[in-house]
Amino acid sequence: MSVNTNEWVMKKIAKILSLTVAVLFGLLYVSDYNYLLTAVSTIYMKGHTTAYLSDYENFDNRILAVSENPQPWPLHSKFNSVRLTEGQEQIHFDNGTVAFLLIKNDSLFFEKYYDGYGVDSKSNSFSMAKSYVAALLGKAIMEGYIESLTQPVKDFFPELKGPYAEQVTVGDLASMSSGQHWDENYYSPTSVTTAAYFVTDLDQLILAQPIDEVPGKSYEYKSGTTQLLAMVIAKATGKNLTTYLYESFWNPMGAEHQAYWQLDSEEEGMEKAYCCIASNARDFARLSKLFKNHGKWNGKTLLDSTFIAHSLKPRFEESPEYGYSWWLKNYKGYKTYMNRGHLGQYVITIPEEDLILVRLGHSKGAKGALGDPFTPDIYRYIDIALELNPDASAP
Repeated sequence: MSVNTNEWVMKKIAKILSLTVAVLFGLLYVSDYNYLLTAVSTIYMKGHTTAYLSDYENFDNRILAVSENPQPWPLHSKFNSVRLTEGQEQIHFDNGTVAFLLIKNDSLFFEKYYDGYGVDSKSNSFSMAKSYVAALLGKAIMEGYIESLTQPVKDFFPELKGPYAEQVTVGDLASMSSGQHWDENYYSPTSVTTAAYFVTDLDQLILAQPIDEVPGKSYEYKSGTTQLLAMVIAKATGKNLTTYLYESFWNPMGAEHQAYWQLDSEEEGMEKAYCCIASNARDFARLSKLFKNHGKWNGKTLLDSTFIAHSLKPRFEESPEYGYSWWLKNYKGYKTYMNRGHLGQYVITIPEEDLILVRLGHSKGAKGALGDPFTPDIYRYIDIALELNPDASAP
C-alpha cells in the first residue's frame, strides 16, 4: 500500500471518528444527560474525576461580601510557637492538605498552609455548606419565617411529589430523614448527585425527586434533602440564600474576605446549597465559634441557643454520628462536632478544650473501617489538635 493510500485511510478514519464524536455529543445534548457536557468541560477535561477545590471558578457564583465590620481573629500569645512533628507533617502531605488551623479560646493558635495556598486562598467547602443551611433554618424559625421544625414542607411546595410528601417536615430535611428518592454517588456521571452539580435548574431537579419512603424514621445522608431545605428557606424568607446568610451570620460575625456561593445558573440562579461555599480557612471557622458560644457573638444573640443544642444531638439513637446537619463524634472522652465536606474539608470543634480545628485539602485519604462513618484522617487531625493544644489558660 502506498504512502498516499495510508494517508487517505488515516484521514478517513479521523473523519469517521470526528463524525462519531459529533453525533454522540449531539445525542447527549438532546438527552436527559446533557448536563454531562458541562461536566466534561468543567471537570473531566481538566484532569479531575470529581469536583475539586477551585472548581468554583468555572461556575456562576453569588458574592458573599466582606463584613461591614471585619473582625480578625486575635492571635494567641503562643501563636505558631509549636511545630508539627515529622509524623504529623506526613499525614498532611499524604492527604494533600492545603490549610490547617487551630483556634484556642477564640484566638488563632496555629496556622499552616501548603501547596501554594495562604490566608487569602479560597477553597470549595462542599458539604460543609450543609451546616450553614441548617443554621439558616434556625434563624428563619427564630425570625418567624418558619413555624418550627415540625412544619410540613408542602406548606411551601405543595407540588412536592411522592406517596409520603404530605408527611415530610423541615426538621426531617435538616436531620437527613426525608424519605426522598436520591442516589448519593459523587463519582458516577449519571447519578442525580452529579446531575445536581451541573444542571441549570436545580429546583426542577429536586422537585422531581419524590418522597417515596416514610420520613422522620431513620437517618440516610442525601444531598438533595439539604437542597430542598434551602429551597424552603428561600421561599419562606423571600431572600436568596447568599443574602440571608450575609445578613444573618457572615456580616455580624465579621468575615474578613469576600466569598462565593456557587449557583446553578447565572443572574437569578439558585445556590447549590448542599455544597459550594468558597471561602478561606479563617472565615470557615466562624460558624463553629458561634455554635460553641451558644449562638452569641460579641454578646449579641445571632442564633437561638436551644436550636443549637438540639442541632448538636443525634436525632436517632441508631445513628449517633449525625444531628441536624452536623456530624457528631465522641472521641477519647471528648464530644466533638463538625461540619464536613467532600475530599476532606473539615471544621471540627472540641468544646471541652475550647478548641476549633480547620483542615482543607485535596483528599481525605484511605477509607475507614467497615461501618465507621468517619475516615481515619479525621481521627488523626483531632489527635494533632490535642497534641498541639496549649494549656487552658487565657491567651
